[in-house]
Amino acid sequence: MTTSVYFILLPDFLLLDLAGPAEALRIAQRYGADLSLHYAGPLALPLCSLNLTLQITATLPDTLPSDAWLIIPGFHCPLTNEYNVSSQQLITWLKRIWRPDIRVVSICSAALLTGAAGLLDGHTCTIHHTLTARLRQVAPNAHVEGDRIFVIDGNIATSAGLTTTVDLTLELISRQFGPKIAMAVARDMVIWHRRDGETPQLSPFQTYREHMHPAVHRVQDAIAAEPAGSWSLNALAAVACVSTRHLARLFKQHIGISPLDYRQRMQLAHIEPLLQQKGYSLEQIAEIGGFGSARELRRIWHQQRGTPLRSPTSVQLDNTLMLD
Repeated sequence: MTTSVYFILLPDFLLLDLAGPAEALRIAQRYGADLSLHYAGPLALPLCSLNLTLQITATLPDTLPSDAWLIIPGFHCPLTNEYNVSSQQLITWLKRIWRPDIRVVSICSAALLTGAAGLLDGHTCTIHHTLTARLRQVAPNAHVEGDRIFVIDGNIATSAGLTTTVDLTLELISRQFGPKIAMAVARDMVIWHRRDGETPQLSPFQTYREHMHPAVHRVQDAIAAEPAGSWSLNALAAVACVSTRHLARLFKQHIGISPLDYRQRMQLAHIEPLLQQKGYSLEQIAEIGGFGSARELRRIWHQQRGTPLRSPTSVQLDNTLMLD
């Protein structure tokens, strides 16, 4: 049975929020995914965020086929667009058209509209981290995760937007049409690393890079290239070409944490995806991450994250994953 996918485009929609998933789905068709793509919206000629006009083929349909997908790209200036005429038309249409068999995919700020329509009530969802507080106001009955790249909860899917939308689309392709097709699409799109829904938006690989000091950047580049390496403070200072005391001062001044804290956070970010996979014991994960033992990994995790380390796959692995 063909899956009908409807992209719903509002004025000022973000072009990448449309192009990323649309191209992924188009490529999936080549590999055998039985789906059809449609484009609709309240206006026939919506202007996107880049001031380009896209002519769409249909107004908002009166009915949708069984098991259809609705993909709603985010839009620019969400705090104003949320109240314009087109947005209100979409909210009213969503309330009328939605059924439990329809999959709704809200990208970035579009979650404000699906939330206003009540579609997120009782569901776990996410949005771009700058709009988390606003979504909690709009959809008080939803459980908003503030630092996830995407969330799929039943037939409701949300993402942080832009590049994360491709990750979400690949996951939806995998669930609907099989992992082989999703892998083929990722290969064609030259996506070498597929992030899962547990990946945080604010990764340590990005969070601490908003400074201009070259010595600190050299140290960060070295750790990022080999997170599990044996990075003593002396070794890091040698990379920076400064003394150990001066390196500690530079880190505190420019990123607010010590070199050791930064290294540990990068180690945890490096091994975190493995905690979601079958086939690894905690001892193996600790070794891959450059930790001395599973005990040390648990200690550093609790120290850095403030919560005990628990693996979602612990029941499927050996007893070394049964944590306190």
